[in-house]
Amino acid sequence: MTEAQDEAGAFRALADPTRRQILEDLRDGELAAGDIAARFAISAPSVSRHLGVLKGAGLITERREGNRIIYALAEERLATCVGRFLSAVCPEQIVLRHTKWRPGPQSEGS
Repeated sequence: MTEAQDEAGAFRALADPTRRQILEDLRDGELAAGDIAARFAISAPSVSRHLGVLKGAGLITERREGNRIIYALAEERLATCVGRFLSAVCPEQIVLRHTKWRPGPQSEGS
């Protein structure tokens, strides 16, 4: 798969408002599939399909915890796809990213 095809898959996934809302919901941390489904007035299988599209595009990751599936936002992947597009379309603009910074062991007491 080429970089352009890879990016196109991410933008196809972003085209749907439900999928964009799922990404926003994951912004603050991991969520179980059932918790995500409970936020929408659509069927659980429909939410599952949306999660599959997002996972296929590499915009979310999943891990199993017992019988639950936990989803997380793939922040770097999302930022890379969107950033690459914005850099190509608006190269003169500066896009700033805010990151959550937490002091690590090496920065404590500095």
